Amino acid sequence: MDAGATTGAAGVPTSLTVYYDADCAFCRRCRDWLEGQETSCEVKLVAANGPAATADLAGLPLGAELVVVADTGDVWIGPKAFVMCLWATTAHRAWSQRLDGPALGPLARRFFQAVSSNRDTISVLLNLASPEEPGAARLPALALPAMTPSGRVGR
Repeated sequence: MDAGATTGAAGVPTSLTVYYDADCAFCRRCRDWLEGQETSCEVKLVAANGPAATADLAGLPLGAELVVVADTGDVWIGPKAFVMCLWATTAHRAWSQRLDGPALGPLARRFFQAVSSNRDTISVLLNLASPEEPGAARLPALALPAMTPSGRVGR
């Protein structure tokens, strides 16, 4: 298991705490998905802006990034945290190892960063949040060409 811990490794984790953005509808949906997965270690899901996110984690980008903390003291942030969430699942552990490898690692990082930086828009597009919800992205109006009565595109 090499998921790129940001602190010294003390062994294989038996418990992970996942700090997610509870104000983000997409993040809440991902939390629900992870909650429904069979896991090979204990997974505790904690709202990053909730009271359980203690002062011990003050230096971490809670809410701005996905953060995973293991009982071993290892900490993963952003794309590496996403990989660790997959690592914890029984069904997706092999994929976590592929996504952390040299072939797919760079692609997985870019994918997670794109999803993370557009999560409000994704929430709206997937009907997980309404555009009127506080913090939801405002989608730009689509500029479509005018249609003539015959159905042809007018100029």
